[in-house]
Amino acid sequence: MAITILQARVSLPDPQDCTDNADTLALLGAVFDALITRGVDGRYHPSIAESWTLSEDARSWRFKIRPNLKFHDGAPLDAEAMRFSIERMKRPDVGATLGAPAVWGQYLGDARIEVEDAETLCITTGEPIADLLDVLVSGYALPRGVDDPGFMDAPIGSGAYRVDRLHQGERLELSANPDWWGGPVANARIICKQETGAKARLDAVLTSSQTVASRLGPREAERIEQSNGATAFRHIDPTAIIYLLNAAEGPFRDPRMRRAINLAVDRQGLIERVLDGGGNALPGFISPAHFGGSNAAAPVADLAAARRLLKEAGHADGLTLTVDCPTRLPDEAEALTAALAEQLASVGITIKVRLVTDRTAYAEQVRDKAIHDMCLFDSSPMSTFRVLHEKIDSRVAGSWWQGYRNPVIEALLDQARRCTDWDAREQLYRDSYAALGEDPAWLTLYNHARWIGMSGTHPEWRPRPDGILDLAALPPLD
Repeated sequence: MAITILQARVSLPDPQDCTDNADTLALLGAVFDALITRGVDGRYHPSIAESWTLSEDARSWRFKIRPNLKFHDGAPLDAEAMRFSIERMKRPDVGATLGAPAVWGQYLGDARIEVEDAETLCITTGEPIADLLDVLVSGYALPRGVDDPGFMDAPIGSGAYRVDRLHQGERLELSANPDWWGGPVANARIICKQETGAKARLDAVLTSSQTVASRLGPREAERIEQSNGATAFRHIDPTAIIYLLNAAEGPFRDPRMRRAINLAVDRQGLIERVLDGGGNALPGFISPAHFGGSNAAAPVADLAAARRLLKEAGHADGLTLTVDCPTRLPDEAEALTAALAEQLASVGITIKVRLVTDRTAYAEQVRDKAIHDMCLFDSSPMSTFRVLHEKIDSRVAGSWWQGYRNPVIEALLDQARRCTDWDAREQLYRDSYAALGEDPAWLTLYNHARWIGMSGTHPEWRPRPDGILDLAALPPLD
């Protein structure tokens, strides 16, 4: 008998697309394997690669591939297959997200991918990248037919589950892969169904003994907690809800203005108003689940300090800011911007909203660095290194960078790129975190709180810190 997974989205894109959608990543992770995987402890663990080493200069990686691996169709999955897959990630037509092309290529474009023998893959990057695993966790093993028309209608991976039937945007039927390196899974068959309504996903959990629902909110979680036959597991979506600040021109070129607006905001008040309490106030530019993140309390509003900084920056009589706002991603965008405007009015800041209904065009506007004074955005991925490299480092001036410059943070990032010791590198990111607290690049607000609803009680099970549902690690539900 199959268990049912209800998600807001059921689709399988190109496995090497760059996405932060948790529902999509859950399905990709069930069907495809990468060299390594992220565990419930937030660290990387063996997957296709059973072990790896990194040279002292943080450029040369050597992965030992598990012997006798196979794709779902029986084709061998060896070092040569992984070389093909990683080479594919380098291509300029692979790894796009919201108009930003070749996300993986910026890290792998100059890398040498070499096969030492059937069970040894070597990757040498042009520059030191001690956090390359943050990229390779998305480097799924793919057969050579991946670029054939129709491949994604019946995709072939090597993961814990094989695709039996796929109707994009509707339904995905999976059965356990008997040859999976991780061994038998608890649930032999899974049916993933798309259900966009959170209430409908909740009702199914409450009325079925074999159902899991993702991305529930606080109201749905409360109903589960009042029931006797289901469990709600809270986790934080590590995607940060922020406003990018135009530090290239206008008032936010002045760091006092960037500090002032961060001090003028009551984050918890925004969470209560627009999320029904379903969020965690951000203590900094990344979530506490990120490498080098902090569990400290988020900054509290200090209106007197905000007004003082505004006066020092030459805005004692107030000012008007033009804010770009999408209509979705996040879904509460318009309500959040309205609530923020009310809060900022208390320190003399008036908000003029420019609404953009086309979300792809909105992302392109940000990428083209054509934002007004500030714009609502969501910041991912689950990689502190990538956030700093792609969004903060002025020397890279990446897709989402908006003119911010801080040589202290850039020097710390350079050290982290070369630091092969996990604990020492984490401290460098903590130092970067503290520096960005003193000189913020963005107005940081919150992470969404999400709940996974599950039929039955499962006291030993825990979601991953990144909130991605690991289908292979689900407890038995049938």
